[in-house]
Amino acid sequence: MLALAAVAVFGGSIWAPFHLDDFSLLTDSCVTGSGGWSGCVSRTRPLTWASFRLNYALGGTDPAGYHLVNLSLHVGSVLAMRSALAMRSALAAAIGPAAALAAALFALHPIQTEAVVYVFARATLLMTLFCLLSLGCWLRGEAWKAAAWFGLAVLSKEECVAFPLFLLLLDAKPKAQAAAMLAMAGAAGLRVLYAAAAIEGSGAGAQAGIGPVEYLAAQGWAWLRYAKLLVFPWGFTVESPLEASNGVAWIAVIALLAAGLRLADWRWLAGAALLLAPSSTIFPAEDLSADRRVYLPMVALAAWVAMKLPRRWAWALPAALALVSLRQTLVWRDPARLWREAVQQAPGKVRPRIQLARSVPAGEAEPILEAAREIAPADPRVASELGRVYLETGRPGAALAEFGRALALTPRDASAINNRGVALWRMNQVEAARSDFRRALALDPCHRDARMNLNSLGEGTEEPARCR
Repeated sequence: MLALAAVAVFGGSIWAPFHLDDFSLLTDSCVTGSGGWSGCVSRTRPLTWASFRLNYALGGTDPAGYHLVNLSLHVGSVLAMRSALAMRSALAAAIGPAAALAAALFALHPIQTEAVVYVFARATLLMTLFCLLSLGCWLRGEAWKAAAWFGLAVLSKEECVAFPLFLLLLDAKPKAQAAAMLAMAGAAGLRVLYAAAAIEGSGAGAQAGIGPVEYLAAQGWAWLRYAKLLVFPWGFTVESPLEASNGVAWIAVIALLAAGLRLADWRWLAGAALLLAPSSTIFPAEDLSADRRVYLPMVALAAWVAMKLPRRWAWALPAALALVSLRQTLVWRDPARLWREAVQQAPGKVRPRIQLARSVPAGEAEPILEAAREIAPADPRVASELGRVYLETGRPGAALAEFGRALALTPRDASAINNRGVALWRMNQVEAARSDFRRALALDPCHRDARMNLNSLGEGTEEPARCR
């Protein structure tokens, strides 16, 4: 029944399109297979990337197959959680009849929607499934099997590095196996620190655009936002509405945690805080908050809430949550609706306006982008998008001016140079366009659009092996 309920609520995601980083999968050398399996194994999340590659091999660029895998992983996590909490252990006895309710809350809460429907969030789903399988083994006393499942979890996503501490909160007996898991967590943490610094455009660590102290200060507000959405599930958005701020919100977070620890088994609420900490304390990320970060902590939060809810009306809660989740799934199926809501929730942000402009006809996009320019007049992304709109509406001269503006703001951006070349080409300035395409390739030999444009002009160039 839990599995069927999860499918009924989130099954509509199969007809959802790609969003945001999903599109990057379709040209990634690991996913398309042009880079060989070694291109996937060397990633920080090799199991996740391998799953994307299998998706591409079986279904190409059709988003339905990717969404089907995400949905299946969510259902698998629901069943794994129900199985783990049903163990005949001292811990399971403490949860008692609340185990099924906890699994239902995890399965149907609308804060789970982003993790399920956003294809690129698959890392979170895989990580959580393996963590729940690890939890089941841990509660059965099969600690080495638990360690093996946890190893697969960290190969899916590194955000689970605090999971061994969560297991120790529940049962601190198997010390050798816990030490092995903590060693794996430490290695995964060090690797992601290196990757965040070494990979250009990672959006994490030093490249997040925010320092650790400022990020920590903002996370107090992120935790309060998550708490609000858990209790009053309305106001979800794909775009974080938070801005960098002071850390006064942590006072309220600590007060809420202190009060909550007295309501039910303290281990579950403390465990939820532990599981959220890796992504939402001091390690900076470009997005100050994201609903998908709560997916794994929901395992502990759902158990904690389920133990406290009165049994007479407790099952009305997951039923009500299911209706909101169904609505959220429908929102994710319509990109224009998704980004309109994001603009409403974060009116001072540029990215949701750019994404909304990409989701509506070109004639409707121009005023949206002009509003974005008022917010950030020096943002090259806005100029590039306006150039795209002008090209689509048959105004290459206006497009050339906008692409030139973007290039002036980012002089060594290969995409900006290529875009200017396209505008010149549309204006029949072929040699000038050819020069821009060559320059773009000189800066970025793997720039596929510039190479395709040169090939279209009869200047065939071979793609370097490292770009495949």
